[in-house]
Amino acid sequence: MLKTIRRILAVLCFVAVTLLFLDFTGTLHHWLGWTAKVQFFPAVLALNVAVIAVLVLITLVFGRIYCSVICPLGVMQDLISWLHGKFKKNRFSYSKEMKWLRYPVLVVFIALLVVGVGSILTLLEPYGTYGMIATNLFQPIYQWCNNGLAAIAEHYESYAFYSTDVWVKSGIALALSAGLFLIIGFLAWRGGRTYCNTICPVGTLLSFVSRFSLLKVRIDDDKCIKCGLCTRNCKASCINHEDGTVDHSRCVTCGNCISKCKKDAIYYGRPRKNSENVGTKPASSAETEGNNVGTRPVSSDENQKEPIDNGKRAFLIGAGTAVAVAAFAQAKKKVDGGLAAIEDKEMPKRKNPITPPGSWNARHMQQHCTACQLCVAECPNQVLVPSHGLLTLMQPMMTYERGYCRPECIRCSQVCPTGAIKPITFEDKSSIKIGTAVWSHFLCIPIRDKDKDGNPISCGSCANHCPTGAITMIQLEENNENSPMVPSINAAKCIGCGACEYVCPSRPVSAIHVEGLEDHRTI
Repeated sequence: MLKTIRRILAVLCFVAVTLLFLDFTGTLHHWLGWTAKVQFFPAVLALNVAVIAVLVLITLVFGRIYCSVICPLGVMQDLISWLHGKFKKNRFSYSKEMKWLRYPVLVVFIALLVVGVGSILTLLEPYGTYGMIATNLFQPIYQWCNNGLAAIAEHYESYAFYSTDVWVKSGIALALSAGLFLIIGFLAWRGGRTYCNTICPVGTLLSFVSRFSLLKVRIDDDKCIKCGLCTRNCKASCINHEDGTVDHSRCVTCGNCISKCKKDAIYYGRPRKNSENVGTKPASSAETEGNNVGTRPVSSDENQKEPIDNGKRAFLIGAGTAVAVAAFAQAKKKVDGGLAAIEDKEMPKRKNPITPPGSWNARHMQQHCTACQLCVAECPNQVLVPSHGLLTLMQPMMTYERGYCRPECIRCSQVCPTGAIKPITFEDKSSIKIGTAVWSHFLCIPIRDKDKDGNPISCGSCANHCPTGAITMIQLEENNENSPMVPSINAAKCIGCGACEYVCPSRPVSAIHVEGLEDHRTI
């Protein structure tokens, strides 16, 4: 019953969190947004004392239920391990706690958190890691399936679905996400909860609390026959059946050992009378012989380790690689009506990166963001992309090649679970200055291009689309009537939304681009 309840809750939480990242319409956030806010590390960054207290209390009572039910990366590992278990039974063994690895990783994690270096935290923190995998690997697959359904529905004159652009937000983010998925997936396929009990800092933190939990997985020495089924089915490798002990710091209360025990010697709860599972001596040979009366002996086939199935492992690696290659193979050019190829824009080299409204400044974003990329997945304007900076690796930054930050959109501030992007209102959005437009005259169409008669080509797209009226068109030379009209930027009115940069027809780099501000201002 424990195992069944845990699996049901874990699947529900995993599906809810995953749908939150896959949803590109923004409709599911109103119903499932809480699943991101109850994650442990985002709650720490957001200083959400209530969530932290509840999670600690749950751990004190039930053990590391968080790791096997709420954490999406933990449940993903369980799914991969479960698939391997369909082909290879009784494959685990007991191993000692790797103190030399897990505690130094935790110390480094805390030190980086204090210093405010988010790039390494991204690679260690479980929620952020799963967010990267879901956004860069799972979401494109979900979108391709959606586009397929949209095409089928359109064929039957139904518009129940609508297609969406599937694009590579960052080649580095895609490669890093694929690498993390393959590494963590390989560890889960081979050893179950290896990542959780050696690298994950959240798992190590909760392990201190779980040692004192009220309810634990325990072994009744009076019933145990030392068959070893519990050890060979423990994906946390924390049960030593030979001396009848359980390492509760690594146990995630999955219930596998309880369901596999034929003698009801393992239970979940408080200690039974006349039974202790810590420091007990192994049963004598006479006791073992007595307990074995009428029981089925363990066959040599059960004790013999099965060979590693390299074919299944190769399938997983090949599938992950295929997804990455397919995403990289997206066309770099769009076709306008099937007649002319339109060259894609390139990201300009900015002196200062642009961070979303509500993030206050780059420093605040760097210190509070887990790089889960939920805001990137939810951005309807395709403005947010993962950063490539060493200190801000995978954290969101803004760029305007595929859209601009519309004044009526505040979705990123609504979905952020850590407070890296503070909630703002629509009125706030129109008055927050995140950057200033800069004009590059040598790239401007009226200056660079001429018509067939040698006259300057008029443009003015930037001025026509500026939502704040910060750009006006003036003559390049005041006393020359034939002088081309060029943009003039009123820096006091510009909020850095990027509409001018997005609509600029100059290729491959826009003639006008936005430079980010280190500290946002209100105008």
